[in-house]
Amino acid sequence: MQHTAHSCRAREVLDRVGDKWSLLVISLLGERSMRFTELKREIDGISQRMLTVTLRALERDGIVTRTVYPVMPPRVDYALTPMGETLIAAASTLVAWAEAHRGKIDAARAEYDARAEETAAIKAK
Repeated sequence: MQHTAHSCRAREVLDRVGDKWSLLVISLLGERSMRFTELKREIDGISQRMLTVTLRALERDGIVTRTVYPVMPPRVDYALTPMGETLIAAASTLVAWAEAHRGKIDAARAEYDARAEETAAIKAK
């Protein structure tokens, strides 16, 4: 495949939506709009900083909207844009696949790591 400016631009977009946290955010927001604390509670292992960075990047790319309500205390909701909604099926499918195969992936990793340790021990002799 020839690398063109077009394919490099596509890679940038894929890097965004395929990063460690974006698919989970997109999948959750595909269900309904959510507050920051709701997203943080639903995404196991994400730090407050990483959720902020992810939401800002998705907002910058036009995938997520941020709505601030003038109440006390301030309320901020995040939702998918119409363009972001076009990612729901793909994101949800990938997240579901990862959840369904987590056990098999863990087993494959353990088997691979054991082989790698065995190979390293042989080379060390």
